[in-house]
Amino acid sequence: MNISSPDSNITEEKRILEYYGSRTNSSVYSFLRPGHLFMLQDRERHVLGLLKKAGTDPLDKRLLLEVGCGTGQWLRDFIKWGVPPENITGVELIPERAAQARHLSPESLRIELGSATRLAFPDASFDIVLQSTVFTSILVSETKRAVASEMLRVLKERGFVIWYDFYVNYPWHHQVRGVRKKEILELFPDCTVELKKITLAPPVCRVLANYSPLGCFILSKVPWLCTHYLGLIRKKTGSG
Repeated sequence: MNISSPDSNITEEKRILEYYGSRTNSSVYSFLRPGHLFMLQDRERHVLGLLKKAGTDPLDKRLLLEVGCGTGQWLRDFIKWGVPPENITGVELIPERAAQARHLSPESLRIELGSATRLAFPDASFDIVLQSTVFTSILVSETKRAVASEMLRVLKERGFVIWYDFYVNYPWHHQVRGVRKKEILELFPDCTVELKKITLAPPVCRVLANYSPLGCFILSKVPWLCTHYLGLIRKKTGSG
């Protein structure tokens, strides 16, 4: 049940729209940058391992929702991995990003403009619900709880949430806040939560990848040099 204040959610959404809506895509996110490419490929390898562990192979019958889908990169990755476009839905708060996602994605892939605190889907609609670097962009605890509650509401009983987000803080970036394991457990009560640390610290990877992809691969195996949690979250049997 969503017990957060609508007013606090709307205020936080306005802040997110004002800050992130005014940002343009940085060149550091170009596929032609070795550091960014390495991080994407490393993430892909870990996510596919996670999906295999979850027993989702094949993926062609799964219904997928991503909250905060941005320009749709993850959604197009799931098409590549075997989910039909017509089985995929993305929800995005920022109009410009939603428009870009629609432009770059197949027509049968559904992109909804709206808030993840108020998902316009029936209960138990999706096999997989994904969030990637959404919660670190939300600074209000009530809004985080509302999004997590909605994610669980639309998740099928035997489905799962994929979590990918920072757990560290960047002192120079006050618009994001790392989400630690304790907070994730609080956001998803009555769930089993499996987390692993992945993604070599981006400032390190963006420099080192220009000279040594092998060095990036080796350092990415050191947990304390990684900045993100990749997780699988499931409802406990008989809960919610």
